[in-house]
Amino acid sequence: MSDFFSHSTAIVETEQIGSGTRIWAYAHVMKEVQIGSNCNIGDHSFIESGVVVGNNVTIKNGNMLFEGLVLEDGVFVGPHVFFTNDLHPRSPRLPQAKMRYKSHDWLYKTLVKRGASLGAGAVILADTTIGEYALVGAGCVVSHDVPAYALVVGNPARQIGWVCECGITLKEDGQTGVCPSCSRRYHIKDQKISPL
Repeated sequence: MSDFFSHSTAIVETEQIGSGTRIWAYAHVMKEVQIGSNCNIGDHSFIESGVVVGNNVTIKNGNMLFEGLVLEDGVFVGPHVFFTNDLHPRSPRLPQAKMRYKSHDWLYKTLVKRGASLGAGAVILADTTIGEYALVGAGCVVSHDVPAYALVVGNPARQIGWVCECGITLKEDGQTGVCPSCSRRYHIKDQKISPL
């Protein structure tokens, strides 16, 4: 174990936690979770075995992170975000479903790429990828992949624009997007975006 802080009411079963990480009240981190350095895990969050959390990740209060989820470096997870990992869920204790759950064939992975942000109360369905620096609006239900730098809102999630690496919505002028906050510029063409 490295140098990290864990609140006295947190349950931390994993030994794979990077230095400078802080785990707050009533959080539960199961065995075989990997958490990088300089992360913040909010109160009442649950992280199941098999989850991978990169460096500099913020997980706000009340989150549920289930097996198969990978959060890359710099991801922000707002309060009460839910991730699923099974597209056809049944109780593994149901006699008719026991055979299906003997292997991990039911498990679908979800990837949230570097710098992406997920707004409060978002629901991220299994087998999706959230692109780098994408911004998922509060209350969104994401059932398909989200492109890098995309701004998505609603249920189901739909793209309404692009965001800068700093998180601000880009002002678009033809094939150029400009951040009104930090002045970064991007090339936008055919639903693809790249920094200039």
